[in-house]
Amino acid sequence: MEVRQIVNSLFRSCSYVIVHDGASWLVDCGDVDKILPAIVGPLKGVLLTHAHFDHIYGLNQLAELIPSLPVFTNEPGLEALLNDKLNLSKYNGDPFVLIDTTNVHLVENGECVDLFDGIKAEAVFTPGHNPSCVTWMIDDIILTGDSFIPGVKTVTNLPLSDKALAAKSEVLIRELAAHRTVYAGHAPEV
Repeated sequence: MEVRQIVNSLFRSCSYVIVHDGASWLVDCGDVDKILPAIVGPLKGVLLTHAHFDHIYGLNQLAELIPSLPVFTNEPGLEALLNDKLNLSKYNGDPFVLIDTTNVHLVENGECVDLFDGIKAEAVFTPGHNPSCVTWMIDDIILTGDSFIPGVKTVTNLPLSDKALAAKSEVLIRELAAHRTVYAGHAPEV
């Protein structure tokens, strides 16, 4: 399994393409023009780490290209996909609302999504930065979104952030990440 990092134009947010056996999965959706060249074979779905605009703004464009593409998030994630205030895009000057929710699949804490033959992604709810935060564990990797960025304090001064929950989530993520490679939601400044 190979993980390809795409650094997006908005706030250096990261999308990841996970490639295995001639197929791909996407984690978070930013700059589609940068994501498409990283995809190998069919794109099987999108896992969202949370529904802030800098991690979702490419979803409508991607859905135009691949109309039946499944997107996995939790209930607060779906609410934010449908509300430009909740996903904070309204305040960025480019309001985003997901056009079609037909292919959005809601996951529960601890639920697994089949990615490839014998490889699953486990959804671990890690709220604090935002209620929609889901950390995805896949074998020896962990995709933490903005719930945990090594060397960076978790942002908890946004609407719906919760400092106490963020601290609990960070403790959990550090435990889960002990023997895994961490892929976070933002690339370091260069």
